[in-house]
This record gives sequence, C-alpha cells and structure tokens, in this order.
Amino acid sequence: MRYDDLIQPDNGQPATPIHIVDKNGFVSWLAAQPDPVRTAVKAQKFEGSVNDSAILPGDKPGEWAVVAGVADASALGVWNLAKLSDILPEGSYRLLDADAGDAMLGWMLGQYRYHEYLSEPKVTGARVLLVREPGKIHNIVLQARATALVRDLVNRPAGDLGPDALEAEAKRIAKAHKADVTVTAGEALEAGFPLIHAVGKAAAREHAPRLIEVEWGDPRHPRIAIVGKGITFDSGGLDIKPASGMRLMKKDMGGAAHALALAELIMAAHLPVRLHMLVAAAENSISGNAMRPGDIIKSRKGITVEIDNTDAEGRLVLADALTKAVEDTPELIVDFATLTGAARVALGPDLPAMFSNDDAAADALIAASKAQADPLWRMPLWAPYMELLDSDIADMTNSGGAFAGAVTAALFMQKFVPDDVPWVHLDTFAWRPTNKPGRPKGGEALGLRAVFGYLADKYPAR
Repeated sequence: MRYDDLIQPDNGQPATPIHIVDKNGFVSWLAAQPDPVRTAVKAQKFEGSVNDSAILPGDKPGEWAVVAGVADASALGVWNLAKLSDILPEGSYRLLDADAGDAMLGWMLGQYRYHEYLSEPKVTGARVLLVREPGKIHNIVLQARATALVRDLVNRPAGDLGPDALEAEAKRIAKAHKADVTVTAGEALEAGFPLIHAVGKAAAREHAPRLIEVEWGDPRHPRIAIVGKGITFDSGGLDIKPASGMRLMKKDMGGAAHALALAELIMAAHLPVRLHMLVAAAENSISGNAMRPGDIIKSRKGITVEIDNTDAEGRLVLADALTKAVEDTPELIVDFATLTGAARVALGPDLPAMFSNDDAAADALIAASKAQADPLWRMPLWAPYMELLDSDIADMTNSGGAFAGAVTAALFMQKFVPDDVPWVHLDTFAWRPTNKPGRPKGGEALGLRAVFGYLADKYPAR
C-alpha cells in the first residue's frame, strides 16, 4: 500500500466532511444540528461513544457527512480515526473544526491489510484524509511504512522467511539509502560468532545462520547500534516446544523486523547518526548436529556458556551481536527481541518490557513512549538474580530457571555490554492476539515508534 497517498494537504478540493465529537460534547453538538441530522443520528443510535460513527444527510442530493465518537474531541489520539478509515467507502475526507495530528497515523494503519497468501484478496479503494498540517505528513508516513514493514515480516510464514530473506530485506533497505551491508556466514560465522552458529547450525542449508550488518551515515556523527533477534523459526531445539508453544514461532524474528524497520526509519528521516544495525539471523531447528543441553560454547567475547536449555537461544545470538556492536564503541545500543514468555506473563501482549543500564536513557524512552502512544514498561536488572545463571563448569548458563525469566534473560545479555555503554533491551511480543482499530490480529510493531521518537529527540534532523 502507498501510504503517501492516504494523507494529503487540504487545498480545498471536494471531500466528505467528518464531525468529531466526544461524550461530553455530544448533547450540545446534536442540539446545534438541523432536524434531518438529528433524526439520522437517533435512527443509528449514535451517542458519541468511542469508535462509534454515523452517516449524516447532506444539504443536497448525493451529499453526506460522517460523525465519529472519540475520547477527547479537543486532542485526537493516534488511534481515534483508525476504525473510521477501515469502514468508510473509498473517497476523500476532511475533518471539520479539528486537526488530525497524531491521528493521521491511525488513519493510515486502519487501512493496513496482509493478503499476500489470499488467492482472492479483498481489495478496497483508498480512503484519503485531507489535512491542514502538511508539515507533519512526511514523518507520519515514514512511521506508517515502518509499522507496516514489521507487520509484513512477522506475518510471513517461516517457510518463506528464513535468514536468507532477512538478509535480502537488509540489502533492499541498504540499497535504497546507500548504506553498506556485511554478512558473516559459514566458517567465518563459526569462528567469529560461535553462539549464533551454534543456535542455527541444525537448520537446512538454505536457512543457514548469519550475522547481517548495515552501516549508514557520517562517521563523524554519534554512533548508535540497533540490534535485532532474528530467529526465523524456533522449534525449541532439542528441548522441543509443545505444539501450542510452537504455533506462533514464525514471529520469533520480530526483533529483527523491528531493527530493520527502525534502521530504515532512521535513514529515511536523515537523523544525524552513524547507524550500525545488526541482525543475528538463525533458525533454531533440530538435526543430528543440533546444539545439545549440557554443551559448553565459548562466545565471541570469550565468556563460556553452558547450555542449560536449547530453547533459551535468543539471548545466545544476541550476546554475540551485542559483543560486535560494543567493539565499534557506540554511544548507545538498543536491542529488540521476542525473548521471553515471562515478559508476557508479567506485562501481557501490549507492553514491551524495557531493561536498561542507563537511567537517563530509560527515563527518556518512557517519556517518548507516552508521547508516541507506544507504551513501554521498565523492568529491573536485579543484580542478585545473577546467581541464577551460575554454572559449575562454565562461566554461566543460558537459562535462569523458573523464576524472573525476563530479568535473568536481560542479566545474561548485560554480561556482554560494558557498564559505560548505555544499553536498552526491549523484550517485545511483536504480535497482537486480537483485533483493535488500526491494529489487526497478527504481527505488530511494539516499541518501534517509542524508540524512534526518543532518537529523533536526541538526534534531531538538521
């Protein structure tokens, strides 16, 4: 979908008007309407409720208008227009007595569809919103594209999206923005990134593991690293998951999808940074050469890891990727990963768990998440729980047991980041289990816009 076409400057062209009301203002709004409008509103039982709407008669034959209920008519939120853009007929629309603001994003994403595998996709025409804030359009279109990219990648089946497909996506983005790509695979991966190799070595040759790196921007600008977990399918390895736990594991590359989308967003917005994006891509599969419980693997950093559970593989690939990111002395590292079920038990599907070794970065990210309506929740790097990762015969194990699973996973990764390098880890679900306006069931960007908002504030485009 061309999101560029869904929001356009209002230059007075013909469009269907949209009235915006909330519960508090509904009675006074209705009283000011002519009799035919009041009759239509009552007939449709519209009372100004959130996400409810009604069709209103116009003054001339063929003319009509819309009234939509929102939480607060004086300040539209991101998702206030999402349902409306999904259900209205094809055509152009304009808001009366309101600026769309952040709701432009919801208007676009309300029209998102994933029908790559439908033999007869339901094609609907575009609903175009005319706005009086043309200066905001470009940035919001970029965010809509980035969100849609995450959704598309996560929704795609694992049979069609292996490590090679993530590499191809990285190369597409790099080519579009004149960035450099480095891919480490095969013997070089085994020698240089042994944890990534160990996790992915059991996969079929066409899904062989690799580390994908993209670099972009002026080397004189602040260096930031964006790291993504790219487990394109997670069987659990020899500690195999049950069928119920494996059903959605095509989405275990959701961290990589976020990293790729954020990298493209940063480049398209021309943020003044030296970007280093790293995706650790592998399929956690099963074969005769699969990583075994009890194996001990020496990481790129030199830390030896005893494999307590082959299903705790995401932190392993991220450990080597984080080590590589640190070697290039960034001033900030942000990683995205669909890492633990424990985070979902604690916070549910909508709230990514955020861990950070830097209070200033964490506070700024929480503020950005509120401003972007893309919530995050900070969780503790509780140092006493490091003992849960103790091993009798190696430097550490990869699994902390039954308690505080999201915390011990983050603590494991913290061992690969020096204390003086600000680091943020987002344990995100990358999936929406139910439909909401503008947010269909399936792959979802959770934390993406919050991090971009934080970066755009920290490194404003010139």
